Amino acid sequence: MKTFTALLVLTLLVADLHAAAPAKPVLLPTAAPANSRVADVQVWIRLDRPNWTYAPGETAKFHVTLLCDQQPVGGLAVTYEVGPEKMPAEQKTAIVPVEGLTIDGGTMREPGFLQCIVSVELNGKTYRGLSTAGFAPEKIQPTQTEPADFDAFWAAGKAELAKIPLDARRTLQPDRCTSKVDVYHVSFQNVPVRSTSTGTPSGTRIYGMLCVPKGPGPFPAVLKVPGATVRSYDGEIALAEKGVITLEIGIHGIPVNLPPEIYTQLIAGSLRNYPVYNLDNKDTYYYRRVYLGCIRANDFLCSLEKWDGRNLVVMGHSQGGLLSIVTAALDPRVLALSARYPAYSDVTGYLHGRAGGWPGMMRDPKDGHRTPEKIATTAYYDAVNFARRLKVPGYYSWGYNDEVCPPTSMFATYNVIKAPKELLLALETGHGTTPEQADPVNEWILAHAGVKPAKAP
Repeated sequence: MKTFTALLVLTLLVADLHAAAPAKPVLLPTAAPANSRVADVQVWIRLDRPNWTYAPGETAKFHVTLLCDQQPVGGLAVTYEVGPEKMPAEQKTAIVPVEGLTIDGGTMREPGFLQCIVSVELNGKTYRGLSTAGFAPEKIQPTQTEPADFDAFWAAGKAELAKIPLDARRTLQPDRCTSKVDVYHVSFQNVPVRSTSTGTPSGTRIYGMLCVPKGPGPFPAVLKVPGATVRSYDGEIALAEKGVITLEIGIHGIPVNLPPEIYTQLIAGSLRNYPVYNLDNKDTYYYRRVYLGCIRANDFLCSLEKWDGRNLVVMGHSQGGLLSIVTAALDPRVLALSARYPAYSDVTGYLHGRAGGWPGMMRDPKDGHRTPEKIATTAYYDAVNFARRLKVPGYYSWGYNDEVCPPTSMFATYNVIKAPKELLLALETGHGTTPEQADPVNEWILAHAGVKPAKAP
């Protein structure tokens, strides 16, 4: 969800609010000729440093203001907590005056992120805001280990994949085609899944939406790898209309053009919690087939007659940000990557008293994932260890207020990259993308795919 200056905008029905308010009521006059009024309620938290970033040992102060229709209100009790992101913190209460409340957040002695979360209850509803201070984030280092056989493990996987015929299939989707682009539902063979009990292989496929510009070509290609969950995909048609072959894939071995209710059933059933399936075995872990499937997607793109034979870029956000890093690290055909708020970054952070990356399997000891076998498996799949191996330019973007992929985890990955890299920070954003982020990302992708900017009319 997007967060703007740690500001959570929600809608509150405030008709007759004074009847249910605390001892010091908030009186919101009704604008004539209305009989009742709906207001935007905002929990606005402002840091005392414009760039939200401090040196270890410096004090961060959070200024809290409560707004209704952009007008400050006071006399309300709030609950707040300040502490390292995703870590338990003591809850406190305070009354926020009209002019706002300043909370002394203290400091951090080591590089990391300090988060202030404030909530207020009005008329039976809870409204929440947050703001996050960074302390020398450029110095955050990963906690994840690096297996001695990491490269050999993935070389063996790629060798297995190379022996499997592509067996590509595609079906034109006339209702999705445009005057500039042909759209296809496609699939191709991937590495088999091996049963953990019998060892018997079962063939799998990767499915996706392919968008090919009309005309003779040749064209550069962009692979879009998906964020988490299970859903359908429409394809990157708008990007393809700029003169790029695009392939947007799913990772679960099922078609990506099915009715929505099928994905809903899968999320609730067989694919629920898929990021931890077989986590105790690196050879049968769910993401092994996924990572190799991204390379197979590039095999398919590179087989297309209209591909220009050189330019291949990979892009994605969240889980897709992870997969972008993985694909670029494993596949030398990739010339550049874009990764927004990459998931699965330094997931072992929780074992060291700090935030780890999505899916957070190590956060709660009661989940049962803190076993030696499972911890060891994560090292073969963590974005950190792929980031160390990147050799091509990358464009990265995230915000400080991301509660799904904590910035501590993402900086742990970013800071080990030795390849050319650019970071676009959108401090206020949570786990989402604003137009101010999306436009530069797309421009960067097109430029590194070899697409020249369109001439102004």
